[in-house]
Amino acid sequence: MILLVLGGMGIFAFLLSHFFGGGGRMAALVWGGGCVLSLALPLLAGAVAMRVFKGITNPLADVMSAADAVADGDLSVRVAESQHGPGEFRRLARSFNRMAEELDRAESQRRNLTADVAHELRSPLHIIQGNLEGVLDGVYEPSSEHIAATLDETHLLARLVDDLQTLTLAEAGQLLLKMESVDILELLADVRTSFSGQAEAAGIELQIALEGDPQELTITGDADRLDQVMSNLVANGLRHTTSGGSIIMKAAPTPEGVNISVRDNGEGIPPEDLPYVFDRFWKGDRARQRADGSGSGLGLAIARQLVQLHGGVISVESESSQGTTFLIDLPYLNR
Repeated sequence: MILLVLGGMGIFAFLLSHFFGGGGRMAALVWGGGCVLSLALPLLAGAVAMRVFKGITNPLADVMSAADAVADGDLSVRVAESQHGPGEFRRLARSFNRMAEELDRAESQRRNLTADVAHELRSPLHIIQGNLEGVLDGVYEPSSEHIAATLDETHLLARLVDDLQTLTLAEAGQLLLKMESVDILELLADVRTSFSGQAEAAGIELQIALEGDPQELTITGDADRLDQVMSNLVANGLRHTTSGGSIIMKAAPTPEGVNISVRDNGEGIPPEDLPYVFDRFWKGDRARQRADGSGSGLGLAIARQLVQLHGGVISVESESSQGTTFLIDLPYLNR
């Protein structure tokens, strides 16, 4: 190709000097300049192409290396977002980093879940094991008291397993709902009836409040699952409200559906804990100890998943020593 360029430029220079009356010097200048341009321009274009190619391949190589590291189990790897590359590659790096962060968070949640489940199962299992070994060794008499205590712990284990199954199915979108017409006022009345004895024993007033037209408080949903949501919220309020306090369940129609709130005037939730109240096994205390034998730390997580399965949203508002309010917005679905 070089010989063709040199020969072609020689012929071009000869013809140019012949037709325009130039001498050998002019022909040499034309030939030399043409050869230089003919060879320099492709080389320059090649250099620019190589630089552009490196600008494309280097970010892709970084992403591929990071992807290999993630595949090998290193979820801490991140791709540097170069400020000199094309905007598409910066977006690719940000998307990859966001994916890696979500994988890292999911893996951390999995490890925490395993530890939490082991912790929650350990206490009742130890009690059951201790009671049975005590009876076998003759330390305890097989009295109704010890049998009842052991049975209570088995009920606790069964409840924990049921809650874990419900939460897992709900998160996977595989929990079947029996959709029917649900009167929210009747739902709240049923919940108040279920907890009236417990509330009275604790010295806590359990009330129902209504705003707007009662005829607009009928939605389409699974009555049993919505009852489970409200029961979890009321039970949570009873655990954190002292004698003389109150819990108010209020319903109000909205243009899109129904708003339900559960407000107590109990101890409240510290601001730093608010982002975590719907996490699995969150109990508001770092030691995660069950002080009164109640509460597995799954109730609020289950409530959030069940509300989301109904197309709704649940949130919380609280201040320390000022009480807590859980807010639920449920759509009509059939309108």
